[in-house]
Amino acid sequence: MENFLNEFSLEGRVALVTGAAYGIGFAIAEGLASAGAKIAFNCRSEHHLEKALADYKEAGIDARGYICDVTHEDEVVAMVKAIEKDLGPVDILVNNAGIIKRIPMVEMSVEDFRQVVDIDLNSAFIVAKAVLPHMIEQRRGKIINICSMMSELGRETVSAYAAAKGGLKMLTKNIASEYGEYNIQCNGIGPGYIATPQTEPLRERQPDGSRHPFDSFIMAKTPAGRWGTPKDLIGPAVFLASPASDFVNGHILYVDGGILAYIGKQP
Repeated sequence: MENFLNEFSLEGRVALVTGAAYGIGFAIAEGLASAGAKIAFNCRSEHHLEKALADYKEAGIDARGYICDVTHEDEVVAMVKAIEKDLGPVDILVNNAGIIKRIPMVEMSVEDFRQVVDIDLNSAFIVAKAVLPHMIEQRRGKIINICSMMSELGRETVSAYAAAKGGLKMLTKNIASEYGEYNIQCNGIGPGYIATPQTEPLRERQPDGSRHPFDSFIMAKTPAGRWGTPKDLIGPAVFLASPASDFVNGHILYVDGGILAYIGKQP
């Protein structure tokens, strides 16, 4: 039996990670690159693109960046063609681009709701649609959609986000159902609460030294007793992008420290 670790190699594969200028997307791109993949990513502005390219270079990754709004199909089609010219056809797609707006539903404008759904759900459809024809042709492909615990649960102020991430879970299952016969696997990763610069204010100690109330809430709800880190998502992403997961399809892998399995401490 040949070394099973070879099944996790991404050598020669081209990976497109949307919204990977920083945070979770950047960490996943780092992980895929360390397994041998060639990395492409998008940004919506020249300023963010230049900063991201510098960060990739500092990390020792020769990534290719493209200016593209993934909610616009014409821009996505042009980006995918450019990636094919620069690196080769996309073998691995990670739909990571997303936003959240924490607004009570009765106060949320229809425009804000639509924007969240457009970025968090519709863009995944648009980018997957653009890369699927080549995957079908070569009879091989990996699509990883970054879902959320809100793909399963509701919470105050996140109606649009939960609706979009719930839809993304079902889009994941449907892509697997529709294109599995072509040896294309579409799975999702559902991160728990991850320590990033965006969540740092929720983890800051209060003036009296106590935890932020939300930090206390998360610590009490997480069996692991800690926030996740972007690096916690690297192993799952490499697995779902690699031949090791060739018979895993339509699955959402929740990387949440056990939150979804836990009813919580007794008062």
